[in-house]
Amino acid sequence: MGNWSEQQEAKKEVKEKEKTSRETLGKFFYDLGKTSFTAMVAGGAVSFFTDSGNDDYWGLLIIGAFSTIVFAYIGYKIIRR
Repeated sequence: MGNWSEQQEAKKEVKEKEKTSRETLGKFFYDLGKTSFTAMVAGGAVSFFTDSGNDDYWGLLIIGAFSTIVFAYIGYKIIRR
C-alpha cells in the first residue's frame, strides 16, 4: 500500500512542476508584450510630440501594437491551458 501512495505523490509533484513551468512561461510572454509596448508604442508616441518629422514611426506603432497583442495572447493561452 505504501508503493501506491508514493506513486500518487510523484504524480502530484510532476503536475505541480508542470503548472509552475507553464505559469512562468506565460508570465515571460506577458513581460515580452509589456516590453514591446514600452519600446515600440510608447517610444513611437513620444516621437510625435517632438519635431522629428519622420514617417517611419507609424510603422513602429503598428508593429509594436501588433506584437504586444500577439505576446499577450500567447501568454494567456499558455497560462489557461
